[in-house]
Amino acid sequence: METLMTIFASVRVVTDDIDRLTTFYEHVTGLTASRPAPVFAEVRTTAGTLAISSSQTTKPLYGAEIARPADNHTVFLEFLVPDVDAEFARLRDLEFVQEPTTMPWGNRSLLLRDPDGNLVNLFTPVTPEAAARVAEHGS
Repeated sequence: METLMTIFASVRVVTDDIDRLTTFYEHVTGLTASRPAPVFAEVRTTAGTLAISSSQTTKPLYGAEIARPADNHTVFLEFLVPDVDAEFARLRDLEFVQEPTTMPWGNRSLLLRDPDGNLVNLFTPVTPEAAARVAEHGS
């Protein structure tokens, strides 16, 4: 029997300061994180979950070198938003890497960094092709 992985459940970010990172993502998304334990938080969206865990827990469970907080240089956490320019105005107090820009693939996006330095992309499809991709795949 062949098993297909068709449900993407979550992305987890490991941090040394779970309260600071959770507060940041609550501010950016406008959602309230659930906190099933003091060392773990989840920001649940309709498409998946952003999990945030404390390095105090992950180091003993997985090893000190498995997940290194604030050491990401390649992954973007991406959130689909209704109006990226409105989000830019709302979040003016945050550190932006790139102001709203229309990308060659039809999304208007802005880049910022979370308190651990992870890249966060907020985007809105602005071409019919980009909107069709979002409608077809949900992102």
